[in-house]
Amino acid sequence: MKKLIALSVISFVLTGCVNPGKASVQPEQLKNHRFVLENVNGKAVKTATTQPEIGFSALPDISLVNNISVSGQMCNRFNGQGKLSEGELKVKTLAMTRKLCTEPQLNELDQAVGDMLRKGAQVDLTEDQLTLATADKTLMFKRVE
Repeated sequence: MKKLIALSVISFVLTGCVNPGKASVQPEQLKNHRFVLENVNGKAVKTATTQPEIGFSALPDISLVNNISVSGQMCNRFNGQGKLSEGELKVKTLAMTRKLCTEPQLNELDQAVGDMLRKGAQVDLTEDQLTLATADKTLMFKRVE
């Protein structure tokens, strides 16, 4: 009986030490940082002309607590006002230039990042690595600023 009680106490103590899940990324963690794209679905991104990137900045209206300005470039430049809530970043009104790039990979990245941001992407920030992910696409970035 003593062993059962001791085992129960140990299991309760250990249960308290288990991480219940990742904490959601907060807008303050992204603001005023720029990230360059390193890989897509685990494959390295190599481009000759443009370094694909995404950046975040604060919005002047402080009443928009979870909102954040999103901008960047794959082939085309993009920007918009996003909302980061429960680990998901969504930019409903994303503006993007519309030039055709000579590198097919950059054109595909334009489409991918546009879709991800408009529909919503899960965001994870671990030290200097930012991950944007949907069910079928994962973009991994490295912080440069």
